[in-house]
Amino acid sequence: MKNNFEKSLDIILTHEGGFVNHPKDPGGATNKGITLITLTKWYGRYTDIDQLKNISDVTVYNIYKTNYWNKINGDNLPIGIDLMIFDFAVNSGYKRASKYAQLLLPNCRPDGIIGPNTLKKINEVNTVEFVEEYYNLRQRFYESLSTFEYFGRGWSRRNLETKEHALKMIREH
Repeated sequence: MKNNFEKSLDIILTHEGGFVNHPKDPGGATNKGITLITLTKWYGRYTDIDQLKNISDVTVYNIYKTNYWNKINGDNLPIGIDLMIFDFAVNSGYKRASKYAQLLLPNCRPDGIIGPNTLKKINEVNTVEFVEEYYNLRQRFYESLSTFEYFGRGWSRRNLETKEHALKMIREH
């Protein structure tokens, strides 16, 4: 079992940045990629904007590890593919990210859960080809969104940079 979580998280946090509350963002206020809704669920109680603005690095780490990395079974995915799916999970939800990965696998039902069957199939693919195909599928998704005109350039840049990091991880592994 390998652990590429911390390296992947560092890459994701370069895209997520600090506090943002863009009126066109359906996710609402975020800090370090964590939404107010996510933080409220994490604490299990009402949370306000000031608590989001002052979120600790430990809380950020734990939310990403629990709510995204573990949900995509990150420690059991091939290096590079783990980053691609993790980044999309953070950006668009772990179920969508998992389903998109499953769509690229032969005879794999896209149920949004990366379990033993998905892991077996994903560990048999050509990782470079998978990363390229996942990048393309993700890009088409972004381009289909009504908010692409506002956020598309940033999403496209993030998608491309994540792909480049993933391919570098594969080469260096």
